[in-house]
Amino acid sequence: MKKTIAITLGDPLGIGPEIIVKALKSKKAPHSFIPIVIGEPESLKKAGWNSSLSHFINVSRLKPDLKIKKPNKTAGLISFNAVKTAVKLALAKKVDAVVTAPISKEAWQIAKIKYAGHTDFFRKNLKSDPLMTFISGNIRAALLTEHISLKNVSSQITKKTIIEKTELFNKALKTLGIKKPKICVCSLNPHSGDNGLMGDEEIKTISPAITALNKKGIAARGPYPADRAWLEHINGSFDGILTNYHDQALTPLKIISRGHNFTHWTYGLDFIRTSPAHGTAFDIAGLKKASHLSMLTAILFALNLVNRKQQDSSTAWQPNKNPRTS
Repeated sequence: MKKTIAITLGDPLGIGPEIIVKALKSKKAPHSFIPIVIGEPESLKKAGWNSSLSHFINVSRLKPDLKIKKPNKTAGLISFNAVKTAVKLALAKKVDAVVTAPISKEAWQIAKIKYAGHTDFFRKNLKSDPLMTFISGNIRAALLTEHISLKNVSSQITKKTIIEKTELFNKALKTLGIKKPKICVCSLNPHSGDNGLMGDEEIKTISPAITALNKKGIAARGPYPADRAWLEHINGSFDGILTNYHDQALTPLKIISRGHNFTHWTYGLDFIRTSPAHGTAFDIAGLKKASHLSMLTAILFALNLVNRKQQDSSTAWQPNKNPRTS
């Protein structure tokens, strides 16, 4: 029986429509699932969509001005309604997974939507505290903090948070078939603080959390300076890397994957949700320049997570490595 995946349009003024259409037309897109695109039709049709590519759910009577290439109220409302609809379908078991195209957080703010983004919406409405993970082949990273100012990171990193997020990451890695995950925990400060000379978060917070995790039977190691931690992970010493803030994970990942072959997986929800790990790219929207590879990887990853869940297999699955062409 074919699996059903809901794909939200994202911001209709961004590259979401284009990368969805390109991914569905790709020769690497499997025929073993039923896609349902959720959004508005005008931007999709302009990007080359037709009913042979997917089912479609229209969530808005509003028509976006496709000449605008910046955050806009109407576009924000459309992208938000698409997400709400996809979540309702997932919770009702009408779809097997949700893949979300990029939204504009600024557009949501202009539209007076009270959520900072997808994960904030999930956290506040689903009563769960999901983990943002990023997967590229054997590279697996998770975030302790998400979309917050760098100056606020230290105050958000507590022993409790580290323990809870690492436990979630450990479960996520097991979902991928890794029986006894080894997790590298990054330090916050350069040189792990040099014994307190450049910050004491490693001494007061991170190290005690790692000790507590080890007592729980979780193989967490560190804290290691971020450069060493990434080298250890890339070289295969660890199954995953726990990072303190957004760019500590995303900068190395985008370099390793050349910006394409990795996906965002929100672990800990009541349903499977993945997304391409990039933004709306308003500057190239409508120019047919956007790469669809991250969207395709997100779809493939979601589909395989569905299959793993149903098969209850112990065989680890990884996204296709380095897809360069369609």
